[in-house]
Amino acid sequence: MKIKILLFVLLLFTVCDLINAQRIKDVAYMNGQNSEQIIGYGLVVGLAGTGDSYRSSFTIQSVTSMLKRFGVTVPQTDLKTKNVAAIIVTASLNSNLKAGAEFDVTVSSMGDATSLQGGTLLMTPLSSISGKVFGFAQGAISVGGYDINTGTGNRISKNHTLAGRIPRGGSLRESMSDSQLSATEISVFLKEPDITTSLNVMTAINKKFGSEISKALDAAEIKIQVPQDKQNNLIGFLSEVENISVQVDEIAKVVLNERTGTVVSGQNVKIQPVTITHGSLNITIRDYPVISQPGPFSQGRTTVVHDQVPYVTQDSTNTVAIKGASNVQEVAAALNSLKVSPRDIISIFQALKEAGALMAELIIM
Repeated sequence: MKIKILLFVLLLFTVCDLINAQRIKDVAYMNGQNSEQIIGYGLVVGLAGTGDSYRSSFTIQSVTSMLKRFGVTVPQTDLKTKNVAAIIVTASLNSNLKAGAEFDVTVSSMGDATSLQGGTLLMTPLSSISGKVFGFAQGAISVGGYDINTGTGNRISKNHTLAGRIPRGGSLRESMSDSQLSATEISVFLKEPDITTSLNVMTAINKKFGSEISKALDAAEIKIQVPQDKQNNLIGFLSEVENISVQVDEIAKVVLNERTGTVVSGQNVKIQPVTITHGSLNITIRDYPVISQPGPFSQGRTTVVHDQVPYVTQDSTNTVAIKGASNVQEVAAALNSLKVSPRDIISIFQALKEAGALMAELIIM
């Protein structure tokens, strides 16, 4: 019986480890892998009267310069650009992309256009901060929403229509210069540096290959010596390394967004024994109409005066005592029992942190 209980406990710990385990490729990257931010200026055409107005002089200048390339000369004073908008194109390139690869680009209005819905981006060169052109972007824009205005001033909208994406709209013309991988030694860098996770990665790699081939240098870098029998197939070795599952240590965090009232808590959040009293302040303004009667023969008029009197009441009956919550579910259940709004929960979290009862890092956005 004792043996069965011991096996069950070991199995339970193994299952918990597998649930929280992640692949190395999901939490880290290897040397030689980097990214490049690229940017470009272009024009979006085909808008239904929602483009830039004459006040956006750079749009008019851009259209004039473009037409000159096609042999068409038009005075700037005769141009109407309501179907054209000036935009900025941004994208992020991965060093593994080769010439001819396609990638997604983001298009954002920079003039006074009201919507980019239905527009098409003209060919736009994309360059890095050094000015080197890596590729071009072109295609139909997807904004995922709408913005409709009527002549009477009514408006109905969904999502943001002044920024959109062009899936696979970018075309890479020149590969990025990246460092070549060494056949004898490689480095793995954690995306979120952590000493415990770095140690776990080192341990998992050594366990996988049965020898001390890796060494954790700090919270972010793990150096790996490629075994002799793997040097002829370096890609296969890297594939084995990046698919190793490791236990990732997570810092207890509570993220608060005051603008949207969003509260996100990690699973490691704990609360010490504490008592929370949520007092709701109710302000009521009552209107007492008073009739003012003029005196005899005064030729005055009877008027009604509104006497508005404010009343303030405070209800502090919502009190909850937490004996010590071990996870975020218990924290959420305790706070939801107060029946408060998300913004009130933000204030409660801030008070808990000040009182030293919240055992987590508090991040306010």
